[in-house]
Amino acid sequence: MPHSARPKTLAEWLAHTEQLHAQTIDMGLARVSRVRDTMGLHPAFPIITVAGTNGKGSTCALLAACLSAAGYRVGVYSSPHLVRYNERVRVGAAFASDQSLCDAFAKVEEARGDQSLTPFEFGTLAALQVFIDAHLDGVILEVGLGGRLDAVNLFEPDCAVITSIAIDHEAWLGNTREAIGFEKAGVFRKGRPAICADPDPPAAIAEVARTVGASLLQIHRDFSYQVAADHWSFTLGKRTWEGLPPLKLSGTFQYRNAAAALAALVSLEARLPVPLAALRQGLQSAILPGRFQQVSQAPQVILDVAHNPHAATELASNLRTLPCTGKTWAVFGMLHDKDIAGVVAVMNPLVDGWCVAGIAERRGATLQELEKVLTAVHGSVRGFASLEAAYQGALHLAQAEDRIVVFGSFITVGAVMAFLESAGISPLAPLS
Repeated sequence: MPHSARPKTLAEWLAHTEQLHAQTIDMGLARVSRVRDTMGLHPAFPIITVAGTNGKGSTCALLAACLSAAGYRVGVYSSPHLVRYNERVRVGAAFASDQSLCDAFAKVEEARGDQSLTPFEFGTLAALQVFIDAHLDGVILEVGLGGRLDAVNLFEPDCAVITSIAIDHEAWLGNTREAIGFEKAGVFRKGRPAICADPDPPAAIAEVARTVGASLLQIHRDFSYQVAADHWSFTLGKRTWEGLPPLKLSGTFQYRNAAAALAALVSLEARLPVPLAALRQGLQSAILPGRFQQVSQAPQVILDVAHNPHAATELASNLRTLPCTGKTWAVFGMLHDKDIAGVVAVMNPLVDGWCVAGIAERRGATLQELEKVLTAVHGSVRGFASLEAAYQGALHLAQAEDRIVVFGSFITVGAVMAFLESAGISPLAPLS
């Protein structure tokens, strides 16, 4: 592409990346690795790669908060975003600027020649270019899909973390936990620590670790945690930390993610030592937008990106522990390649009324598709032309003692976040 014809703004670059490959998702590393080598993207900073079905974002947030509290400048690459693309590339305490992303996109474009890339592959290369240009102390990379064939896996991790393994993305990863575990364990490396926080991992996790020669640390075997009313503890080998502060992240399952983060940091302490005081500070400051995030009261509004049955089960558990004297209204939209019926089945016992809208993207489920699944629910179902309209509809229906739960997709939560921002509420908080 001639320089004069290249995109100028971030929005133009993002639109350009959507036109470069026939498929949004195309598993494989051959194409993107050629562009990486042309760019010379071989970073020297330590990398922690985080894979898993659920819990990746929370684990990345906890790792970043602890490392930042220790004084390190850390990059975090995550996906998808909620409101703005910049959220995917975090440099230190801020999201990457439009200019730094545009500069990195231009370098990817220059290097790729005629090689097609998916939007995620293009963005992954750009993110690493941003991180290298920023001369960071360490980087945390969240896997987009699976692990073994994900573009993130091009970059050698000094430590790999698997948070959980559940049935999701069956079309690409397989329809059993063994198959999915095998794909996620593809981020393991010879002689490097491999942390698994799934309490009941498929056998494939240990098998892959043995095959590649990774140093597997399994929760409840090699490291563990105990949660009390106002503190918790962590143990790895002969090391035990008592009296750790409660997490801001909602849900008891978050302590499992925190334990995995601590195990990773202990494993890397020769390269990135983190004092206990910094660990404590990071643990109690880490937050993550869109994960059981309460943004208003009377009625109470909760945002949660839960987009598969496993995540919906955690959301339902959190809701059951949160007092509500009124009704629960759902603002709901999902992608059509997700287990919509499974999520609805988990949430239906808690929901009195559904406010539903389709997602106007390639992978989005239409309103008609969602209504077809929702025919068997016990509460009322109201369809709307947009997610913003569905949220406004729920606000109109809800009384002060009720609650509104927005869930089903990053896109669903992001649309409501954008609406809230337009109304002067800023729910998009930093990682820590």
